[in-house]
Amino acid sequence: MAKKKADGSGARLLDALRVPVGPVDLSAYDTRATTGFDGSKDDGKVALDALGAEVSDWQERLFAEGRKGGNRSVLLVLQGMDTSGKGGVIRHGAGLMDPQGLRITSFKAPTPAEKRRGFLWRIRQALPGPGMIGIFDRSHYEDVLIARVRNLVAPPVWTRRYEQINEFEAELAASGVTILKCFLHISADQQKERLAARLDDPTKYWKYNPGDIDERELWPAYADAYQAALENCNGPAAPWYVIPSDRKWYRNWAVTTLLTETLRDLDPEWPKADFDVEGEKARLATT
Repeated sequence: MAKKKADGSGARLLDALRVPVGPVDLSAYDTRATTGFDGSKDDGKVALDALGAEVSDWQERLFAEGRKGGNRSVLLVLQGMDTSGKGGVIRHGAGLMDPQGLRITSFKAPTPAEKRRGFLWRIRQALPGPGMIGIFDRSHYEDVLIARVRNLVAPPVWTRRYEQINEFEAELAASGVTILKCFLHISADQQKERLAARLDDPTKYWKYNPGDIDERELWPAYADAYQAALENCNGPAAPWYVIPSDRKWYRNWAVTTLLTETLRDLDPEWPKADFDVEGEKARLATT
């Protein structure tokens, strides 16, 4: 089960999984770790379900706050290699919440029109409004990941983007957006197993893309690109969290726990009535 501090209070996963400022070496992170959790796979699934009531309550409070003039929102950014489980996190974690308070965006390759507007334009169009939780399946970081690895733009272009991303995220934070950036960290061996499983299961063929093998051959280059992104864009306004993701159940529990802790820190409150409650009760009684 979730680990406890010596004083009996719950240890914060936000502290345990946060990437320290400075150089990043992803090989030093255990992809099979279950940081902050002592139980089994079955325990983890139970613990995830148990988070449902709390995360749903916090989400509704945030949503209500936004409907009554509040400007705060949350943006959950999910990045990771192919098969790392971005869709699984959304299905199992976001599935615990009310869809009307969610805005989920999956970013594919930009269209020619989007490219002409600058790499952050389409990201801005998908940001969560007041009271909403936005979830990005891939994000603006693709422009310093695949763009770098595949030489889609010149090195001076993607190098400048780190600072542009930092400025963008600081702007979001200043405007009331709390950013939660999760790198779903899997091993090359685990990715190979997951791709093989898709090829062995006709119900998973739709999830398989032959291009995944081409991208897999570039694993070292992607590792370098991710390390650079985590190192260069890890400021106080939007820190990174590395989520060990070889164990799917832990990944789902961890990201949902981070989101729950983030909402708990925001502590949205139910809006006060902007009408005479007792008067409305009296009026209702006469109908």
